[in-house]
This record gives sequence, C-alpha cells and structure tokens, in this order.
Amino acid sequence: MTGFWRTEAGALLVRIKVQPKSRRPGFEGLRPGADGPRLRVAVTEAPEDGRANRAVCAALAAAHGVPASVIEVAQGATAREKTLRISGDPSLLIPRIEALA
Repeated sequence: MTGFWRTEAGALLVRIKVQPKSRRPGFEGLRPGADGPRLRVAVTEAPEDGRANRAVCAALAAAHGVPASVIEVAQGATAREKTLRISGDPSLLIPRIEALA
C-alpha cells in the first residue's frame, strides 16, 4: 500500500483531495492530507449540488477506462478530502491509480 489507496473485496478505495472550480482540470499528483497522502484532482465544476463529486468520478472513470457508475463517494461527500470506491478487480485497478500519482 502506498498510502493513498487500499483494497477491499471487489473494490479499490482511493483517498483524494478535490480542487473545485479549477482553470485546469486533471490529476496533480500526491499531496499531504490531514491523515496521509491523497491524490489531488482538479475539476472545473463548482462544489454545488454534487457537481464536483460527479466530475471527480467521471475523471477517474475516464482514467481507468471504466463506466462512471462503478465509482462512488464512500466518504466525505461535502468535504474536499474524500474517499472514492472503485468497484472492480483491484489487481487491474492498482497499476492505473499508481500511474496517476
């Protein structure tokens, strides 16, 4: 484990820090968080009505080549620091998430 992700049965949990209303969306590597490193994700959407959450899920889905429906906010729906659950085979998901860091 590298600190920003962990596995559970049939899923990968990824700790992220969201930068809403960013001019340049994308993945910005690892950043320190309150409880360890997190993958920083910038999105152009505002944090209103769950738009930023949906944008983060869509960005991770595109990076992993999976539908957005397999990604959900497991923790921190209204916070900038979140934990996302990506359903699927962790052995296939880990190399892709490591590449984003």
